[in-house]
Amino acid sequence: MGKIQAFDVTFKDNKVVYSPGESLSGTLKITTTEALLCKDIKVNCQGFCGVTSKSNDTAWTVEEQYFSSTLSVADKGTLKQGDHSFPFKFLIPASVPTSFEGNYGKVMYRVRAFIDTPRFSKDYKIEKPFYLLSLLNLNDVPDIHGRSSSSVTKKFTYLLGVKTGTVVLKAHSDMKGYTPGQVIQLTTEIHNQSGKTTGSVVACLIQKVTYQTKKPTIDLRTLVQVEGAGVKAGKQAEWKEQIIVPPLPQSSLADCGLINMEYFIEISLKSPEASFMLPIHIGNISVDITSARPSRPPPPATDPSHYLVMGARGQATEALPTESHSQLGVLSSQATVSPSAFSYAPGLTFSQNQPRSDATNTTGPLFCVSTGATIPFFSEGSTNPKPTLYPLLPPEYSTSTLPHEAPPSYVESCSSNT
Repeated sequence: MGKIQAFDVTFKDNKVVYSPGESLSGTLKITTTEALLCKDIKVNCQGFCGVTSKSNDTAWTVEEQYFSSTLSVADKGTLKQGDHSFPFKFLIPASVPTSFEGNYGKVMYRVRAFIDTPRFSKDYKIEKPFYLLSLLNLNDVPDIHGRSSSSVTKKFTYLLGVKTGTVVLKAHSDMKGYTPGQVIQLTTEIHNQSGKTTGSVVACLIQKVTYQTKKPTIDLRTLVQVEGAGVKAGKQAEWKEQIIVPPLPQSSLADCGLINMEYFIEISLKSPEASFMLPIHIGNISVDITSARPSRPPPPATDPSHYLVMGARGQATEALPTESHSQLGVLSSQATVSPSAFSYAPGLTFSQNQPRSDATNTTGPLFCVSTGATIPFFSEGSTNPKPTLYPLLPPEYSTSTLPHEAPPSYVESCSSNT
C-alpha cells in the first residue's frame, strides 16, 4: 500500500448487527511508514438497495438510497509516520429495511473511509459492511391468527376418456406465521371420487422474491419438499406432515421499495394435476396464540366440493404414508428433534407446542440476510456473526428458469376455493 502500512475500520465492541435508530461508533486506524501529505480524511456511513435483472450482477439497474452521512475526521495537512486513530459516530435512521442479499439484489449497509491526497498522488479507500435487523413481530401482521387453508376440486377423465371422476384436495397449516426453528403442522385431505388411484401428493415450502426492475424479476425457490402416497380409487385419506422452518429472511422487507419477500406452502397432486398455495409469514417474534380470538363458524358452503366431501364422510378416512422428505440440515437447537442430516422416518414427530422466539431470546437464528448458498445468521445483541455450515438449497433444487409464472398473491390465495 506504499506509504500506508495499515488502513482499517473497526466497530465498537466488534459489533456488526444494529437496529434502526441505533448509533454506530467505531475507529478508523491508519499506520504510515513515512509522512503522508493528505487533503482530507473522511468516513462515510451508507445504506442502500440495488437490484438487477442479471443473476449475481452488481451493476445495479435500479438503486434506492436510505441514507449517506459523511464525517471529515482530519483536514488538509501531513500525516506523520506512525499509528493514528480517528473515532467516528453515526446515527442510523429509524425507518430503514433489514439487510438482505439475494441473486438479483441486495440491501446493504457499510462504512467507508477515504484518504484524499494531492494531485498525482495515490488515494486510499476502504469499506466495512455491517448488518441491520428490524425485527418482524408476527403479531403486528394483519389477520395473522388462525390457520392458512384452501381447497381445489378437480374433474378429470381416464380410461381414454371413457370415464370421469372428481378429486377434492384440501389442506391447512396450524398457523399463518412462523419463526425459524418452529414446525409447520400440515394436514391434507384427499377425497378420490373416481375409479382410479391418484398420483402422489406433494407439499413444498416455497420462497418468492420479487425484484422491482423495469420488468419485475421473480426468483422462486423450493426450500423443502415432502411427498405422500397416492389415494386408492373411491377412498378418502388424510395426510399429516411436519416441516421444520429453516433460518430464512423475514417476510416482506419493510421500508424497501425494490425487493419483496413472500412464502407459500404449495400443495399439489401429480395425477390428476391439481394444486394451490397456502400463504404464510416468516418473522422474528412468534405469534402469541394465547391472544387469538375464537374464530367464527364458517358460513354455509356453496362450493360443490363441500357436498362431495359431505357425501364421503360415511367412509373411513385412511392415514396416508409419507414416501419422501427433503429437509434442510442443521437448524436451531430449539427443535425437539435435531434435523441434522435429516431424513424422514415413519412415526417421527415433533412437539405440538411451538417454541417461541422473541427479542429476548438469544439462542435462535433471529437474523438471516441471504438466500444464497450459505446463510450468515446472528443472535440478537452484540455477538459476532455465526455463519451456517450447510447449504440453503439441497443439491436437487435450483432456481427456476426466468421468467417464471408467479404464484398467486396473498389475497388471491386466501380467496381461492376452487
